[in-house]
Amino acid sequence: MGGGGGVGERGVVGEREREAALEGVGSGRVLRLVAMREITLRLRNRAFQVITGLFVVAIAATVLILNAVDGSPPTRTVALTAADGRQAASIVAAGRSLGEKVQVRTVADAAAGSRAVLDGDVDAFAQVTASGSYRVAVKDELGDALGSVLTVAARQTALEGQIASLGGDPATVGRAVQTAGVTVTALRSDEDRSGSRLLLGMLAGGLIYVSLITFGPQVSQGVIEEKSSRVVELLLAVVRPWQLMAGKVLGIGVVALAQLTLIGVVGLGLGLATGQLDMPAGLAVGAVATALLWYLLGFAMYALLFAGAGALVSRQEDATGVTMPIIVALIIPYMVGLTVLPASPESTLVLVLAMIPLFAPILMPMLVGVGTVAAWQVVVAVVLTVVMIVVLVWLAGRVYGNAVRRSGTRIALRDALRAG
Repeated sequence: MGGGGGVGERGVVGEREREAALEGVGSGRVLRLVAMREITLRLRNRAFQVITGLFVVAIAATVLILNAVDGSPPTRTVALTAADGRQAASIVAAGRSLGEKVQVRTVADAAAGSRAVLDGDVDAFAQVTASGSYRVAVKDELGDALGSVLTVAARQTALEGQIASLGGDPATVGRAVQTAGVTVTALRSDEDRSGSRLLLGMLAGGLIYVSLITFGPQVSQGVIEEKSSRVVELLLAVVRPWQLMAGKVLGIGVVALAQLTLIGVVGLGLGLATGQLDMPAGLAVGAVATALLWYLLGFAMYALLFAGAGALVSRQEDATGVTMPIIVALIIPYMVGLTVLPASPESTLVLVLAMIPLFAPILMPMLVGVGTVAAWQVVVAVVLTVVMIVVLVWLAGRVYGNAVRRSGTRIALRDALRAG
């Protein structure tokens, strides 16, 4: 009995000495040390480096491929003789009005125009007839797009001829026609939800989902690895459980955020440079910045859940059982956003789910990108998510602190919550 009391007394003294030593070291410094350990381990990991490179290449290739096959109209070239050169402005203007790129090339005579067509230097050679119509020579066929352009230009020429024959001034009539237009009043103040905005929102939500489902489980895997190898016992000899958990979450979060930021910068830069993101640069940058903010909130929330779940088991084989509910919580909003949002950007279902903290980090960036959510709804979702994170700091910290030292069989959640 006396010997047992001595051992217990020495244990208490040792615990007091550890606490005293910890009090001498600021929590901030401890968190930085633990976080830097996680950052260094992952940045040196070859798999992480390769995956990051592949992500960057994939996003860059996607933007460039879309730019190459986006269906932009090719530039059509029409040849005119010098005598008909005054028709050049009408042809170019007609193409612009129809969304076609048309340029005009002047040739010496009809023979030169025909040679240019046969050689493939121009798409068509046009000559103005006495009636004002166009006689067009092509190699094989004219094509609907260029045919429509030349038809509009020919009608304009015929109209000007009729105006002149009636004693009017075609130039005056032309100016009157050019200044006529349509004044549009938008009855809704919502910003334009173009295909570019939808693409940006879907990409933002998709990248956040991929990053969370990649780096989140790494938190639980790290906890289980340290627990099964007894490394955690050495670490807890010099740091408190909550410091170890928070430092791990912080370190992995920094690496994940850096990777996502790199991908976002490359994708955004190429998207704006190539014109695939047909929107103001400020709007695009704001959407990406909002997505990164939501990623920080989402990672903090899910990493805490994964850390607490990982502390409940001692073997990687048992990790699936405790982390599957968390993974399902990640998959649900992504699938809902992927299937519902493109067809129904104003879906009430998506908006309601986006207000739920567990779903908000994926769905809310999608809605912000598309432009179908009000500012107050974003603020409410942020507040609810922050409250959720605060609750999880206490809840996951308690589970982690009580369960991480216990090895063997899986620990029930209720036992981890009430232990100690």
